[in-house]
Amino acid sequence: MASIATVPPTKEERREALKAVYHQAKGCTNCPQLAATRTTVVFGNGNADADLMFVGEAPGANEDRQGLPFVGQAGKLLDTLLGEIGLARADVFVCNVLKCRPPGNRDPHPAEIEACQSYLLRQVELIEPRVICTLGNFATKLLRGEPTGITRLHGRDEVRTIGRRAVRLYPLFHPAAALYTPANVEVLRADFARIPDLLAMELPPQPEPAEEAVVPIDEDVPRAVPEPEPAAEPELEREPVAAGPPAEAQLGLF
Repeated sequence: MASIATVPPTKEERREALKAVYHQAKGCTNCPQLAATRTTVVFGNGNADADLMFVGEAPGANEDRQGLPFVGQAGKLLDTLLGEIGLARADVFVCNVLKCRPPGNRDPHPAEIEACQSYLLRQVELIEPRVICTLGNFATKLLRGEPTGITRLHGRDEVRTIGRRAVRLYPLFHPAAALYTPANVEVLRADFARIPDLLAMELPPQPEPAEEAVVPIDEDVPRAVPEPEPAAEPELEREPVAAGPPAEAQLGLF
């Protein structure tokens, strides 16, 4: 029997689905320690139809207070680098592997990455980026599915299928780590300069559509979760800030 073609969701349907995933993530208790110690879930922020997506490691203290990703010094560097290639934060979508801050900014645990990755897969599927920049080791290892570190991979793009979306994956140094090593800021700047060319390339051939338009958030999607490297990437110390905007503001340009 011939299979029935699946009608792709409309732009409006994708946005509504992304909002639903966000509200589900807000109440997530898959990681009891993170759920008990977080101030808020940091789902992600930016353009829900972005061609360019950035995936970092996990929220820090400032992000945990405001509910927004990359709002400290690393975020300022990210904004500067985007401006240098003619883009703004409003043009891209920014999120993290983990949606909750690990206590004391410790490394994410493998079980936490596994528990949280379905949210990231849904974000990729519903936003439909052409290019995903992984910032640092954790995001790079997760989305590549193997343990090669960022030092060897940065600035080298490749086509990868993330969940149900084929994209150009482009590993970069994490801005926070680059700020601790000034020479790496220039390396990061040089790697950023290639992003416009990557965005101009044709979209990679996409996998055959599945029967369902989206993957249920509680579906068990087996994926290899790499062990983190022993040395953590440094997190910048950030000044305390006042309470951030209402939770809905996390959704950026919806």
